[in-house]
Amino acid sequence: MAVNVETLDKLERRITLTLAATEINSEVESRLKKLARTVKADGFRPGKVPMSVVAQRYGYSVQYEVMNDKLGQAFTQAANEAQLRVAGMPNITQKNEAPEGQMAFDATFEVYPEVKLGDLSAAEVERVAADVDEAAIDKTVEILRKQRRTFAQRPATEGAEAGDRVTIDFEGKIDGEPFAGGKAEGFQFLIGEGQMLEQFDQAVRGMKVGESKTFPLQFPADYHGKDVAGKEADFLVTMTKVEAQNLPTVDEAFAKSLGIAGGTVEALRADVKKNLEREVKFRVLARNKAAVMDALVKNAELDLPKALVEAETNRMIEGARADLKQRGVKDAENTPIPADIFTPQAERRVRLGLVVSELVRQNSLQAKPDQLQAHIEEMAQSYEKPAEVVRWYLSDRQRMAEVEAVVIENNVTEFVLSKAKVTDKVLPFDELMTAA
Repeated sequence: MAVNVETLDKLERRITLTLAATEINSEVESRLKKLARTVKADGFRPGKVPMSVVAQRYGYSVQYEVMNDKLGQAFTQAANEAQLRVAGMPNITQKNEAPEGQMAFDATFEVYPEVKLGDLSAAEVERVAADVDEAAIDKTVEILRKQRRTFAQRPATEGAEAGDRVTIDFEGKIDGEPFAGGKAEGFQFLIGEGQMLEQFDQAVRGMKVGESKTFPLQFPADYHGKDVAGKEADFLVTMTKVEAQNLPTVDEAFAKSLGIAGGTVEALRADVKKNLEREVKFRVLARNKAAVMDALVKNAELDLPKALVEAETNRMIEGARADLKQRGVKDAENTPIPADIFTPQAERRVRLGLVVSELVRQNSLQAKPDQLQAHIEEMAQSYEKPAEVVRWYLSDRQRMAEVEAVVIENNVTEFVLSKAKVTDKVLPFDELMTAA
C-alpha cells in the first residue's frame, strides 16, 4: 500500500499511521502473561499472581510500551516505503477519527534537505604553510632549559632582574580604598615572564630585599577583574626575597637528562626539530581545514532541519553543564543555560555536517583502513609508548569513530584544495604557534 506523504513546509512532512486494535491488545496480553511468570505480589507465590492483579498493576505501562514499539515499527516501515530520509525524531499524535477496529496517528517530522554544492573551482581558500627553522629549535631548547632551572638567593646588595623569582608583600588601593584581590603576602612570581601586568613587573625590577616602593598602576580596560578594569590603583610593594635563576648548560649531560637517545646536543636538536615539525603539521592542517570548511559553508545551499539544530544545541548545553561540573560549580546539572547563545554555532555545525556528508558521498571521500592506521600511528609518535597508544585506539569503536571523522575531514580538505582557487601563504613559526 502506497504511503501518503503530506508536505507541510520546506522540510516538514506528515504521514498517517494506523494500528489494528486487536494486534495491540494481543501483544499487551502476551507481554502481561510473560510478566506474570516472574512478578511478585503479597499473598501469592511467584508465578501464581492472578492476571487481573498483574493487569491492574502493570497494564498501563505495558500498553504504553507496546504502543511505542508498534508505532516506531510502523513509522520506520512507512518512511522506508516512501524512501524518506528522516531528520530527528517524529512527533506522533493520535487522531480522533479512525476506521473501525483501527487506531490512527499523525506522524509529523522533518526530512534531510537537498544539499546543493557550489562550484568548488570558484571557491577561494588561503592555504598556509610554516617551516621549523634554527631559531624555532633554539627557542624550544631555551624553554626546556627553563623547565629545568634552579633558583638561588641573590646577595642582599643586588636588585631583582629579569628571570629572577621574587617573593613580595603588596597592597593596592583605588581612591585610597582597598579592593578585592588587591592584597597579598608571600606572593611569588617570575620577573619578565608575563605573569604580572607590565607596569607591575617593571616596578619591582631593581628592588632589593627589605625595600618598599609605592607606584601607580593603570588596569587595562579589558582586564578580567571587572571591578578594577580601566581604573588606576596605587600599590605598596615590599620585597621579601629575590632568587636568581640558574639555567642548565646545553651539553651532553643536559641531553641525557631529557632521555635523548645518543645523549648528544645534535641528537637533542634533531629530536626537538622532529617534534616541532609534527606539531607544525597538525597546526597547519587544522588551519587549512578551517579555511576549507568556511569555503564549503559559503559555497553550498540548503535548508536546515530544525530538529537537527535543536539536538545539536542540546548537546552543546549538556557539554557546557559538564564543563561547569568539572570546574566544581555547585548544582551544575541544573544551571539554566539559554539555548539561543548556542544556536548560531549549532546551525553552523549542522550545516557543515550536511555539506561535508554530501561532498563525501558524491566524491567517495570515505576513510580507508590504511588511512586510519596511518593517522593513529602518526598521533602515537608523540607518546612515550606508541604501540600501546595504537592498541588503545584500535580496541574501542568510539575512539575509532572519532579517528574516522578526522580522516574524512582531512580527505575533504585535500579534495577541496585540489579544486579551489588557492592562495598560498607562508606563516612565521611564532605566528602559527601563538594563533588561537
